[in-house]
This record gives sequence, C-alpha cells and structure tokens, in this order.
Amino acid sequence: MKKERKRKMKGRISRIGSYAISSAIRDQQHLQQPCITCTTFNILAPIYKRLNHEDPSCRESDYRAFWMTRNQSILDWLLYERSSIICLQEFWVGNEELVDVYEKRLGAAGYMSFKLGRTNNRGDGLLTAVHKDFFRVLNSRELHFNDCGDRVAQLLHVELASPISQCRNNDPITNQEILIVNTHLLFPHDSSLCLVRLHQVYKILQCVESYQKENNLNSMPIILCGDWNGSKRGHVYKFLRSLGFVSSYDTAHQYDDADAHKWVSHRNHRGNICGVDFIWLLNPNSYRKFLRTSWTEAVFGMFKYLLRRASMTEHDAFSFLKADINSDCINYAGFCEALRQLNLIGHCYGLSDEETKDLWDLVDIDGNGVLDFKEFQQRIWNPAASEQRDEYIEEVVEKDGVKDSKQQQTIGFSVKNAVLFPSEVEKGKWPDDYSLSDHARLTVVFSPIRMPCSQPIS
Repeated sequence: MKKERKRKMKGRISRIGSYAISSAIRDQQHLQQPCITCTTFNILAPIYKRLNHEDPSCRESDYRAFWMTRNQSILDWLLYERSSIICLQEFWVGNEELVDVYEKRLGAAGYMSFKLGRTNNRGDGLLTAVHKDFFRVLNSRELHFNDCGDRVAQLLHVELASPISQCRNNDPITNQEILIVNTHLLFPHDSSLCLVRLHQVYKILQCVESYQKENNLNSMPIILCGDWNGSKRGHVYKFLRSLGFVSSYDTAHQYDDADAHKWVSHRNHRGNICGVDFIWLLNPNSYRKFLRTSWTEAVFGMFKYLLRRASMTEHDAFSFLKADINSDCINYAGFCEALRQLNLIGHCYGLSDEETKDLWDLVDIDGNGVLDFKEFQQRIWNPAASEQRDEYIEEVVEKDGVKDSKQQQTIGFSVKNAVLFPSEVEKGKWPDDYSLSDHARLTVVFSPIRMPCSQPIS
C-alpha cells in the first residue's frame, strides 16, 4: 500500500507542474539549504512561427499584437516561476522592441541578462539570465560556431551569492562557482548534418575546457542548457553521456538511457513529437575521459552506425575500408575514401584534414601506417572502454557531509526535481491547445552539496 501511495503521489506531483518546483524549494528552505532552479525554453521566434500552415510566408512576426501578447505571456510564466537561471533559445534579437521588453521586465525582477544573436543576421539567438539573489557573474564568453547553421553558444562563469551551509563542520568551501552554457544546435534536416551537431557540442566542450585552463580553475559543476535538436537515441546524447554528463530530467524521474519515449518536449515543423530539450549536469567528482578520446569514439560510433545501416558485417566493413582487395590491411588512402563515401569528409561541414589525421593516428596503434584486422576491431568496431581520464575524483560525498574533512571542498549538485510544462508532455503526448511555443518549458531544481575539490586543469 505504501508503494502504491508513493507511486500515485509521484504522478500527481509530476502532473501539477510548478507545484513540484515550489514544494522542493520549500523543503530546501526548511532544511536551511539554498536551492538553485534552472529553466530552459525555446520560445519560438515570431519570424519562424507560422500562422497559416497552408501559407508558409504568413508569420507571426508580421502581426505585432500576436507576438507581443504571446511573449508577454512567456515572461509572465518565467517571472512567476522565478528560476535562478533562465536560458532561452530562438529569442528574437532582431526586434529592438521585444528585446527591450525582456530586458526591462527581467531587470526589474532582479535578473542580469545576456543576449547573443546567431551569425549572418539570422534574426534570432539566445538569452541567458541569472538572478542577482543567487549569483554573481564573474565572466562571460560568446561562442560562434561559424558553420552552416550559424549557431552560437553562451558561457557564463558565476559564483553563488550566498555561501552554502557548512553542514556538520567548519571546513571552508574553497570553490562555489559554476559554469553555465546555453545553446541551440542545428536541426538535422538530413543525416549528413548529424556530424555538424556533434561538432557543435565538441566545440562547446573545447571552449569550456580552454576557459578552465586559461583561468587556472579547479573543477566545478557544469550545466549545459538548451535545445539540442536530437533525442536520447542520437550521437550527441551518447557523446555527452560518455563524458559523465547526466540528463537532469531523466535523473529526477529515474529514467535510464533506454527510456527514449517516456517524455517529449517539442513538436517540430514536420508534426513529429520528440524529446530534445535538456539540462545536462556534470559534477566535479564525475568520471571524465579525455575530451579528445570521447570525441573520437563518438565519430567512430557514427561511422559504425552508417556501416551497420548499410547491413555491413564486421568483415564487410573491414573490406570496405581496405579498398584494395589484395591487401590484408587498411591504409590511410582507403580510410579517407571510406569516410568520403559515408559523407563524413569532402564537404564544407565534414571532418577537417587535421581531424581526419587525428582519427587515423588514434586507430593506428603501432604507428606503422596501416591497420590490420585486430586494430580495426580494437579501435573501430568493438572499442574497449577507454581507461584514459582527464581526472577522476573518488566519490567521498555523504548525504550530510564528507568523509575526508581535510580535503579542500567545492560544490556539486544533486537533482531534486524536474518538471516539463505543459504536463501532458511528461507522458509523451503533445496537447493540441498549447500555443505558447512549439517546445515545452523544462525546469530543474538543484540542491548544492559538498564534494572534493580537484586540482586546477593543466
């Protein structure tokens, strides 16, 4: 009976949306611990919102009363929820009046906001806002991908405005800083663009890594927010998971990587519904591979997927790469030709010559300039779990304290709750009467916790 009652209550909390957030915050306040909330929302730029599907040229941007009313409603919801962090995508940066409305209303509510338009004057972009009651902004960076999608990303380096509780001892917490990223990846109009989206995530993580190294920073929580334009089945999802990132919504609802249709967050222009909006979390004590290693594994994962889609067996794939039927090994020319035939190189948004050479150097284990069947198996077809790491901090965090009180401490986050609105999307359905956007709004509640502090990244 207790389990059944708990199950029903969990479903009720999930259905009633913002109540779950506010109740989690009250619980945290009762425990005298601060609580961080984060909202990501693709608000559908008026220049893209179609008012008449029979006439694609009829857009909301031509009707001020329509787009102003809808965006005022969006702001009403955001300010009612009052998240500590707000990350918006498809923000209409090209309209000064609308930008002014957002900046004034957010500013009056205590937010510091940062906007960034897509390159080549696409008209829309990103807006990231953090509340002054929760954060002090230490720095910010803009990342321009300069690719076929003209996509961008924002990086904010913030510090908690109020120190977290010292819990059961008086050990100082040396680092209470967070890195926040907001982005909107390219829509995969065809399969060749999957590599572009993977590249965009790689660039974001390279930027984060470079920023930490340049500023001699210890490890800190990294929160990646946005519209990733790809589901849990995709290469981007697998890439981030391989690096130790967790999907906050899935963590809150105890879903695993195979639960791809438990929830949705977007109805695209083709009428398909899918889950593409994520708030990713990487804690300082998480297992972390070398970024370059995970990137290589992700590219070869895509490579292997394309070969399997063509119904190739392990031996078929080796012969395909080999090219020369009289040889027992794969040479670099055959490797490149295979990548070209799979549309991974040979065009403006494919792998660069340098990246292709990097891939080759990593698979050519003995450095003799050719790959035998064993190397092909080990590095491409059935790669063993990599033992390489950027860093690995043993898990020593307890629920209310730490085991090693002599070690320097930093903050991490536990996921307390996560809610999608409208509530129907949490059941994998899209409501016909929802018109605020073509995306759901995702809000996650994080609870700061103490954990070991790593050394600066070198």
